[in-house]
Amino acid sequence: MARSRVATLTVLLTGALLAPPLMAVPAVPASIDAPAALAAFGRSIAIAGDFAFIGEPGGRGEGGKVWVYQRQGPSWRMVTSIEAPEGAEQGFGIAVASDGTFLMVGQAQASFGGRPGGPTPPPAPAGAVHLYRRGSNGQWSPAGRLAGAAAGDQFGGTVTLAGDRAYVGAPGAGTVAVYQRGTAGWTAAGSITAEGLGERDAFGAAIAVDGNRVAVGAPGHGGDGAVYLFTRAADGSHSADGVALTSRRASDNARFGATLLLNGDRLMVGAPGTSFAAVRAEAPAAPPAGGAQRRFGPPPGVGMVVSFARAASGAWTEQGVIAPFDFPTSASFGTALAMSGGELWIGAPSADANAGRIYRATIGSNGEVTGMSQLTVDAPHGRGSQLAAAFAVAGDHAVIGMPGDVQGLGTVVFLGRAANGSWASRGTAFPPVVDRFAGVTGKETMCDASGKAADFQCGNTSLLSFLPISAVGGQRGSQMSDNWGWTDPATKREYALAGRNDGTAFVDITDPSNPRYLGNLPLTPGATPAAWRDIKVYKNHAYIVADNAGAHGMQVFDLTRLRNVKAPETFTFDALYTNINSAHNIVINEETGYAYSVGSSGGGETCGGGLHMIDIREPKNPKFAGCAADGITGRRGTGYSHDAQCVTYRGPDEKYKGREICIGSNETAISIADVTNKATPIQISTASYPFVSYAHQGWLTDDHRYFYLDDEGDEIAAQSDTTGQNMAAKGTRTMVYDLADLDDPVLVKEYIGPVRSSDHNLYVKGNKIFMSNYGSGLRIVDISDPVNPREVGYLDTFPDDENQPQMVGAWSTYPYFPSGTIIVTSVTEGLFMIRDRSQPIP
Repeated sequence: MARSRVATLTVLLTGALLAPPLMAVPAVPASIDAPAALAAFGRSIAIAGDFAFIGEPGGRGEGGKVWVYQRQGPSWRMVTSIEAPEGAEQGFGIAVASDGTFLMVGQAQASFGGRPGGPTPPPAPAGAVHLYRRGSNGQWSPAGRLAGAAAGDQFGGTVTLAGDRAYVGAPGAGTVAVYQRGTAGWTAAGSITAEGLGERDAFGAAIAVDGNRVAVGAPGHGGDGAVYLFTRAADGSHSADGVALTSRRASDNARFGATLLLNGDRLMVGAPGTSFAAVRAEAPAAPPAGGAQRRFGPPPGVGMVVSFARAASGAWTEQGVIAPFDFPTSASFGTALAMSGGELWIGAPSADANAGRIYRATIGSNGEVTGMSQLTVDAPHGRGSQLAAAFAVAGDHAVIGMPGDVQGLGTVVFLGRAANGSWASRGTAFPPVVDRFAGVTGKETMCDASGKAADFQCGNTSLLSFLPISAVGGQRGSQMSDNWGWTDPATKREYALAGRNDGTAFVDITDPSNPRYLGNLPLTPGATPAAWRDIKVYKNHAYIVADNAGAHGMQVFDLTRLRNVKAPETFTFDALYTNINSAHNIVINEETGYAYSVGSSGGGETCGGGLHMIDIREPKNPKFAGCAADGITGRRGTGYSHDAQCVTYRGPDEKYKGREICIGSNETAISIADVTNKATPIQISTASYPFVSYAHQGWLTDDHRYFYLDDEGDEIAAQSDTTGQNMAAKGTRTMVYDLADLDDPVLVKEYIGPVRSSDHNLYVKGNKIFMSNYGSGLRIVDISDPVNPREVGYLDTFPDDENQPQMVGAWSTYPYFPSGTIIVTSVTEGLFMIRDRSQPIP
């Protein structure tokens, strides 16, 4: 690794910034109330000799792990992992500290505020610190536990080792607990707190120790943050060393004190939330040539590091400010700090759309910063990786965390310093990929007497097969999304087209109990993985879009290429439609040969997020045909459509028979439009319904008389309804509209399902609806009586949802294969092949 650029310090105020020598101090992780994406592998890091300890606190509801790596020559090898003890709550690994013999693992969980207007959630459980000792065999064995005192104290959110003393932060309670190591182990040795602390001050979110002096950060104090200094007396007590330190340059929400480095009479304080509103005094009197106003100083949200020095009188004074030289926006500069020789390393994980950067401030012999550069990390770290949210540096070795990498799973990069002083990668690491459930193939698995097929609860269905994500092209971080199907008109073979956040899988399911994965179509080069991928088919071609994926466009893939695949392939698309960038969904009317991109965004012709109409009658040569948007719908009033169905109308309303009609699910209402003439689309009607939360998707009955609509958010929103009138609190709610008169849609029924889950996508085939209802999986509903739906079968693809409305599990279903095979994609599970074994209701 080489320096990418060298420049003078952006802002340097009075006095020397750092007085050498300054010993290396391990970086303190970002505060515990950081975004959830930081609660992943690489969220906390420590180095002790030849060992590196990497925390993986896990997502909400998971216990967490600590992974132990050992250096062997220039490389690092994973030697063991330490699981969260049985009964431990989420957050194990939020902080780690070790001296090579003892390991201390913090386990703390932030208290989340809940939904606006919703009930206040209970405080998180009390935290803990778990102790481990390395034996002669190299194994780490439990050696005790230090417990927090009260719920929500976040005890263990920070842990610092200083010889035979340990300091444990409890920022939720505003204290730091002190422990002393003796022959009997670790014993309590008092606590540190400060006067005048508020409930949200987060005193203890960062701790730095040098000898008998202790610095404690309170990044929430006063809205911008503060740092408190203490001195340890001979009896072990700690007394305040002057008044709390603040910075006159810290803005609101600066989080001043989120990270600390302390050595002797020098203190470095990170304030990663700082916004710089004022320009520098040395701005020129006149703007540069051309009239453009030159801007001096970093933009808002860039962050800073502040230097303090202790005078002979004992008073601490602010000496200078460091900010990045290249003015990135929202860099969170100062989130992590460490010293490497004569360099101060500063983490800026929010820079470059959360890809992250590391800055190196060079310290001169007189303590001033003489220059700054970026550390070029020769390892992939794209948007969202959050490089340098945490790191540790010790001698010629460094471990850099990227806890946001791969949709929050996290990655670390090992660095080594060569004799010439340059840093280079020694490899990357991440935990092994483990499927949630084992695959099920070979034969049909019937729903047994206990109501299960393999690992999945069921009723009146059978499991033909199940392929976990790894078996359909998924890699680390892959998740399933939408799906569709294709039946080859020439061979009659059936294929599942299964979307993932990072590509599209093609699976031959002609023998549904022995499906064969054929290959993957990756996302468009330059696009980024995103949760939403949607697929439809027209004349043997698949049309694929992705939402929030950057410049993805609409991929066109000739499905006849699947006929001769012998072994899994990596495919390329046959055409790319670039008049859109990202899109939430693609809708196709196979009778007319028109496609409709909805929820288009990120560039190109977005049509306000409404219907972006595309002529695909020449399948590999899509052409823009116009826009249609109902401006009184959508949360932004632009006619945004989240999903739609477009048909050649054959319903009972004689006025519109033979016309091309689109029914949009437009967030706040359904919207019906006549798009027969693409140049002059006509808005027919709009209809909303009680307690609308998010009108998500719907489908017509085969006779075009009734329309069934799912609302993705009403079940969750209903939990905070104190009136008891929102029927979605009782079970999954589906709206039934009578469209006998397209000019006047009538809500005739709110169907309430037997379980409480959020609904996502539904499709109608004959007298049944096939619903993918997130945590409760596939639900099969008989609509022989269209206004009185009745559930007749199900297979739960996410068996551990505890009947709570949440956005996990079954994303979508496709029930239209001639064989009767039903496919379901489940977000973190994989691809299911299911058979409906319910009997029709007379």
